Amino acid sequence: MDQELAARPSPQSGLPMLSARGISKHFDGVFAVRSADLTLERGEIHALLGENGAGKSTLVKILTGVYAPDGGAVELDGAPVEFRNVIEAQRAGVVALYQELSIVPNLSVAENIMMGENTPARAGFVNWTKLFSVAGGHLEVLNQRIPLRRLAQDLSPVQQTMVSVARALAVNARVLILDEPTASLTNLEIVDLFRTLRHLRAEGVAIVYVSHRLEEVFELCDRATIMRNGQVVATEAVADLTIDSVISKMVGRRSDEIFPPRSAHEDEVVVQVEGLTGKKVRDVSLTVRRGEILGVGGLGGSGRSELLRLISGAQRAQSGVIRLAGKDVTPSSITRALDAGIAMVPEERRSQGVILDQPIRENVILANLLSVSSSGLVSKARVRDLANRGMTDLQIHARGTGQKVGELSGGNQQKVVLAKFLARKPTFLLLDEPTRGIDVGTKSEIYLLIQQLAQEGASVLVVSSELPELLGLCHRIVLLHEGRLAGEVAAETATEEQLLTYCYGRTA
Repeated sequence: MDQELAARPSPQSGLPMLSARGISKHFDGVFAVRSADLTLERGEIHALLGENGAGKSTLVKILTGVYAPDGGAVELDGAPVEFRNVIEAQRAGVVALYQELSIVPNLSVAENIMMGENTPARAGFVNWTKLFSVAGGHLEVLNQRIPLRRLAQDLSPVQQTMVSVARALAVNARVLILDEPTASLTNLEIVDLFRTLRHLRAEGVAIVYVSHRLEEVFELCDRATIMRNGQVVATEAVADLTIDSVISKMVGRRSDEIFPPRSAHEDEVVVQVEGLTGKKVRDVSLTVRRGEILGVGGLGGSGRSELLRLISGAQRAQSGVIRLAGKDVTPSSITRALDAGIAMVPEERRSQGVILDQPIRENVILANLLSVSSSGLVSKARVRDLANRGMTDLQIHARGTGQKVGELSGGNQQKVVLAKFLARKPTFLLLDEPTRGIDVGTKSEIYLLIQQLAQEGASVLVVSSELPELLGLCHRIVLLHEGRLAGEVAAETATEEQLLTYCYGRTA
């Protein structure tokens, strides 16, 4: 192996790899982090948990040189450090990989790994032989066989993540911070990523794991630091915690209080889907009553998301009929579906639900131009009123309707998507993974909102890969297996084992 690849600074034995003590940071007089402590041991995977807005991101940005703390100190191997920017942090071996990976799509795998200061050069020219050799060595450490000349844009999500981890190795990362690394990965890809992270832990790398998926934390992590309202409320060994205790510490209430009480729904059937068929979905029929929340479960690739796309007009059905209140409204486009009273909140909110570099008000009016226009002219007053009403009704935490959506937390971004479509007052609302990547507290707010919409008479269809979510939120649940309906259960009396049985195509 290349000597440069193997060279790593020698840590001082007995000292934490990194420690942050009494860290505080405020913006406009409001504390984002207050007197927070975080200690990372070498060779541990340490979960950093908390609701959106709890202070996790601010603390991470202080550790990586994005922000300077207003108070407190950071030590690396027992020595004080003050990172003025991300480059200084990386040179010291502290690297963060965010949910939106900084992959350059039109560069090769090797170039992505070795870009910047790591690019080997001779007399001002790139030393391509050495570049490919060293890049390959970093992938070899991770037990990855990704073609070095392949363009990054042609990689799978997990391969892009592995390339980002290899880039961290290229700068001799000793502290690796991962922000929601599994958000876009399949279950099999998550297994591959975890194998790599355990290997890095065995090599002495300290890993900070930021995730809203608590099941992953209990499978992977050694210790957990939990934040609430900008402060650290607990740091404990994961073995001494339970999911219920973590939720209680994060939100200040028990996990059984996360879901609102189920309201009664009417017997009137509002939605009838008959024989719907697409590329994966085959001959699916279902009904939804007025005020009912119907859940859709199934394994990855079972056709859950395609079912919603077919109903919403985002994908043309090969056959089948969709009726609202007895009227055939089978849509040929999203616009026709919206006009008929069918609205869908897509799974990928950042790429399909919002325009990140546009303000909240521009996003909210995208599906509501007719309601804010007259004689072809958009009324600024109507736009302002519509956006303000959406912010108030959905409790969107932002500086104002002019703030860019990309600056908001994941939960607030999802609320903007909901505000956009709820302004249409849909009869039938489709929600695809409505709480993915959202903290527990914001999940509870969205559950309450969904329940309120149902109480007001809307029919709701919810796709979720989280079985507890389906059981806690819905009235009924239908399960898909390889594109076909495999079973139907009453959520109140069903169990996770029963749902999984149907998901695997077996009779419960």
